[in-house]
Amino acid sequence: MTIEQNYFALFGLPQGFQVDAALLSERYRALQKTLHPDRHVQQSEREQLLAVQASAHLNEALATLKSPLKRAAYLLTLKGVDTDARSITISDHAFLLQQMTLREQLEEARLAEVPLDALEQLLDRAESFQRELSASLEQYLASDAAEALDMALQTLRKLQFFDKLRYEIELLEDQLADL
Repeated sequence: MTIEQNYFALFGLPQGFQVDAALLSERYRALQKTLHPDRHVQQSEREQLLAVQASAHLNEALATLKSPLKRAAYLLTLKGVDTDARSITISDHAFLLQQMTLREQLEEARLAEVPLDALEQLLDRAESFQRELSASLEQYLASDAAEALDMALQTLRKLQFFDKLRYEIELLEDQLADL
């Protein structure tokens, strides 16, 4: 294994948005057994360092392929697309208005008669939007056309908004549950 190896190739998985999570975990465990630095303590310092680097690469590959957003960004990177979030702006005004509305609903949920129910409804709405966007993202990633890749990047950015919203909803649920 080289530490520059494509993450999909590392695990022997087809390169695509959908990943067999069980197979990924199984192959990770098998690779970790052979690559873990503890298995190389009797070897030279150089070989120990290589084992640490290989293990770190393996862990990064696993984290990337397990997360749909990281996996999508990685696929775009493999196709030569710069996914640096600071350079991506969303010009979809309907989406931006939707985000503003969802954020307002998050604030209103704090003051609702039953805040946890309001948050659950908001989370359901956000997850519904995420599923729709994920389906679109998968279609865009299946293409190598520049326009499709641009749409994939825009969709990934939108999904990142929803991921942050979901995190904030869950955080508020935890805070309210502790009261």
